[in-house]
Amino acid sequence: MSDAYLNNLLGEREKILLITHQHWFLLFRAILFEILLIIATIVAVTLVWMFWMPDPVSALGYLLILIPLASLIRDSIVWYNHKYVVTNRRVIQIFGVFNKNVTDSSLEKVNDVKMDQSALGRIFNFGHIEILTASELGINRFTYIGKPVEFKTAMLDAKFKLEQGELQPRSAGVHPVMDVPHLIEQLDELRKRGALTEAEFQEKKARLLSRI
Repeated sequence: MSDAYLNNLLGEREKILLITHQHWFLLFRAILFEILLIIATIVAVTLVWMFWMPDPVSALGYLLILIPLASLIRDSIVWYNHKYVVTNRRVIQIFGVFNKNVTDSSLEKVNDVKMDQSALGRIFNFGHIEILTASELGINRFTYIGKPVEFKTAMLDAKFKLEQGELQPRSAGVHPVMDVPHLIEQLDELRKRGALTEAEFQEKKARLLSRI
């Protein structure tokens, strides 16, 4: 589904790489009481209508489900509008339905990425992401985020391409000179910090060496 508000936030030649939300567990926890209340209301009104007041007036009690239903819809809309976005330039966190709150982290200022994923999180694909930046924000923590591995990979790949200059406009027939040793040093620094695994480091290092 197209998000007009998010599209308006994008700069020239900026592309969305990944969009995710907090895990649906949090939504389910928020709406569980509303679901139980709807079921209890339906059962109670049905019993009253069948055994105590079997007339059309008592059936109007079903209208009571509109109250928890409205709360359920509100919680679902709030959950859907809380988004985590990776573009080829930055990480964006958006929340709010009518009043929007937007937090950006430029990929150029991302120093380190930490992912915390429990065994249950690995099974159901959720976890916590901490982004350490050189900006005034310092640390951005995304809790119970869905698809954390994909989110981290998309962000690090975009940062790597940005550092290579692959996302900068090029003149026709002109190819930028890459400082491969320097880029490998940067990758090794990310590996030491835990932002890249050994396998990811070796893969990206081999890709760089193949361009010499």
